[in-house]
Amino acid sequence: MEDVIARATAFVTAHGFWAGPIVGVLAFGESLAIVGIFIPATAVMLAIGGLLGTGVLDPWPIILWSMGGAIVGDWISYWMGRRIGPSVYRRWPLSKHRPMVARARLFFRKYGFMAVFLGRFLGPIRATIPLVAGVMEMKKRPFQAANIASAILWVPLMFAPGYLAANSIGPDMRITEGDMILFGAGIVVMTLGGMAITTRILGSERYRRRRTRRRNP
Repeated sequence: MEDVIARATAFVTAHGFWAGPIVGVLAFGESLAIVGIFIPATAVMLAIGGLLGTGVLDPWPIILWSMGGAIVGDWISYWMGRRIGPSVYRRWPLSKHRPMVARARLFFRKYGFMAVFLGRFLGPIRATIPLVAGVMEMKKRPFQAANIASAILWVPLMFAPGYLAANSIGPDMRITEGDMILFGAGIVVMTLGGMAITTRILGSERYRRRRTRRRNP
């Protein structure tokens, strides 16, 4: 993982003109159903945030490309869900990640629009919520509203830890092993926070369902 982050940031630094499209593709892959499970885009975006903080890269093209990639990734995932239907859950690789799919389905059934909006910030289910929304045939306009609004917030939040770390170190910062550890700590905190929120929400839903069954045997 650390080697992938280092290579990606080095390539983006050396080819600044392509930084926007490259990060946009990473954001697209991170948001795309199935593919997002295997792409470490969050880690790379945190590192890119460090480059933005030093002024090595122009932030606006990268931010706009990232937002576009994230929006298109969720939209395609939604379209796949509508097109394929419930049988997608039984296909590889989702068939190998049934607990994650079950959490995403439960989350969407409970919160609908807000599940699509908040799902982008919850690492464990980010790549599956749009797919589930499509399978459940969520209306297109509410989905796109949640999709676009969440992407506008998600992208700056992904860049923020690296950006702030770079500013704290100074303008002559070089991305070193210690900086990667700092970025990695940001990844851990964000992931654990997302997992804690997801677990709390889904746990409260299971508790509510148990109480309902006891009252209505």
